[in-house]
Amino acid sequence: MSLRDDAIAIWSAGIAAVDSAKSVDQQIRVHLDQLWFADVRIQIPPTGRIEVVGAGKAGAGMASGIEAALMATNFADRVSGWVNVPADCVRPLNHIHLHAARPAGLNEPTQEAVNGTQEILRRVQSLAESDVCIVLLSGGASALLCSPVPGISLSDKVSVTRALAGTGAPIHELNLVRTQLSQVKGGRLAAACGAGTLVALIISDVIGDPLEVIGSGPTTPGVPRAADALQVLRDRELLDRIPPHVVAFLERTADDARAIDLKANPLVPRTLINRIVASNAIAIDAAAVKAEALGYEVESLGSANAGEAAEEGRQLMGRLLAIRTESGGTPQQSILDHQRRICILSGGEPTVNLSVRPDSSGVPASHGVKAARGGRNQELVLAAITAHRDSADWNNTVLLSGGTDGEDGPTDAAGAIADECLIARIAASGLDPDSYLARHDSYTLLDAVDGLFKTGPTHTNVMDLRVGLRVL
Repeated sequence: MSLRDDAIAIWSAGIAAVDSAKSVDQQIRVHLDQLWFADVRIQIPPTGRIEVVGAGKAGAGMASGIEAALMATNFADRVSGWVNVPADCVRPLNHIHLHAARPAGLNEPTQEAVNGTQEILRRVQSLAESDVCIVLLSGGASALLCSPVPGISLSDKVSVTRALAGTGAPIHELNLVRTQLSQVKGGRLAAACGAGTLVALIISDVIGDPLEVIGSGPTTPGVPRAADALQVLRDRELLDRIPPHVVAFLERTADDARAIDLKANPLVPRTLINRIVASNAIAIDAAAVKAEALGYEVESLGSANAGEAAEEGRQLMGRLLAIRTESGGTPQQSILDHQRRICILSGGEPTVNLSVRPDSSGVPASHGVKAARGGRNQELVLAAITAHRDSADWNNTVLLSGGTDGEDGPTDAAGAIADECLIARIAASGLDPDSYLARHDSYTLLDAVDGLFKTGPTHTNVMDLRVGLRVL
């Protein structure tokens, strides 16, 4: 295989390890009327139902995993459910309805998401003490599971989210603010559930796997944090850029001493279990195993890499080049001597600050051009390219960065992949990578030179996975 093929194979091995159906199926065991989630036993009365609800980019696979685990058991005829997923993830299942809550590539809540969430609330509120509610959560759930509080509209929430994202706010800040405006986030879905037992199976797309942040924590009881949300908006100078009645709502909530403490709410199901079933660390470990099998020495940078995407790209490429320098000699000489093969793995979720920078001429990069398109993975790879325009730097080197969900920003690409051939195509095209990076228009450039990495939906989501390869 080529170096490019190796990078794709290593990345794909990481994705396979966090397959959503497998990650859920392997958590469940059934013995007669006993249902086991890993080491937790749940006794279901003969009249008890199993209602499966949830949201996320991995929702279709997770729901199929539930059906695979339960369909050949005594519980098969007691299962029903509703899961909000992107439109391109919808497929027929036996007992669980997959609801198209947003178009593919649009990571924002829509009216269909609100409609689907209202149906989920209706279902969980109808459950009885003898019932079990299984909640499936994965990346994208914050947008796919959406029910604004009274007085706040869907467009209000979208405008707040866009404003925060445009400043490069990390996911924990986005979710903190969104939670205060929601009827389901921050443990409120669990509080609405009438079942005696609620089990949330969660695929983490957040650094450190904090339950209250993943999908904005709909099954993780917490306390209202309207004052903290206001501080985030204040720190990012957004109080004058979002709808005034949103600010007024947060101020009223922050001053309301009667606000419900969901951690002490007796309405939360008697048995509440939150379990992480897949994460970026699992994907990194599997990618490392595959890389070693292909003959690479592996250096893992772990799953906690955040920061700004462009800077992450420059640093990762610099690390690959430093390895070449440390080995001594030219790449061609090293290959003839011993062909040392290096693989650097990196996981996490950097951000993109959408403020437009001027290009080298001092003219704002957005002047006179069409709207920019891109995503953090594409920006990361483009930044590595702009920092190292010399094709010699890419000799026997590949850099792949992709969203594990198969999506990167509002585009049809998972990310991008760069090698010596791509650098040559860019040089031949006459396009200026710096100007595209300055206006965050990575998709347009990479699409023109065949640098995009497209996978389609992977039905999982554990942040991003990056693979850097170099043969010395």
